[in-house]
Amino acid sequence: MTDATIRASGFHAWREYLALCKPRVVMLIVFTAIVGMLLATPDAVPLEIFFFATLGIALAAGSAAAINHVAEFRIDALMQRTENRPLPQGELARSHALMFALIIGALAMYLLIVFVNVLTAVLTFASLIGYAVIYTMFLKHATPQNIVIGGAAGAAPPVLGWTAVTGSVDPHSLLLFLIIFAWTPPHFWALAIYRREEYAKARVPMLPITHGVDFTRVQILLYTIVLTIATVLPYVTYMCGTFYLISALILDAIFLYYVIRMMFDHRDELAKKTFTYSIIYLTLLFIVLFIDHYLPHLTDLVHGT
Repeated sequence: MTDATIRASGFHAWREYLALCKPRVVMLIVFTAIVGMLLATPDAVPLEIFFFATLGIALAAGSAAAINHVAEFRIDALMQRTENRPLPQGELARSHALMFALIIGALAMYLLIVFVNVLTAVLTFASLIGYAVIYTMFLKHATPQNIVIGGAAGAAPPVLGWTAVTGSVDPHSLLLFLIIFAWTPPHFWALAIYRREEYAKARVPMLPITHGVDFTRVQILLYTIVLTIATVLPYVTYMCGTFYLISALILDAIFLYYVIRMMFDHRDELAKKTFTYSIIYLTLLFIVLFIDHYLPHLTDLVHGT
């Protein structure tokens, strides 16, 4: 056992264990799940459900991320974007990382089953397996459509939040799923264009490598158009109001601006900016969903009714 492994086995290695959970990614996952909870009811979400559902979903997402680290530590070591992660740097032993992932995953299931509901636990577990096992260990290395197929796991959090409150899968929650599902390919393929040399070095069959960058740009444009259509559906189905529609169309227009520019401006820096905006886009879109949902209540308070 190396000195680094010995150090990592102590309590002071909490930063490395936290890094295994991909906290920035998990924050976005949890945020979309919370919005799903809030949209599921016109009233306040019960505090117990809110707390345990949020914690359970966060722990499950962290568990999936940690398993991803364990499964891909050799690939991570080959890529500049991931070479400083705890496992490639030798700051944690793989066995410790895997045990950590299993413990927090089991705790997530316990919390969701006991304090939320079984359906949310089952769907969360399916999402965990979908990302950590089906996508990470199989799809990612088997097909350039990996992120399209595997995107279902990443699109699940709003549904998980919704079922935590209602105990059932509502069609409106599936619209939120559809939005994230359509968002995932342009989000990741923009990154894949920017990092294509690293993915090629790691022998990951991302679309820009297998089909070329020009083909990938076209696919990004097509999926962004699909995304724009998907974001209109909550308004069409009376789930959201005019405030949401106008805000969503503005966000969509900016996304399309970046994507259309990519068709003519082939600089990798633009692909990086598109990837960065895609994260901002999804965050703002769900903030708008939240605001639109509570806007009638705010209006009533302003008018004293």
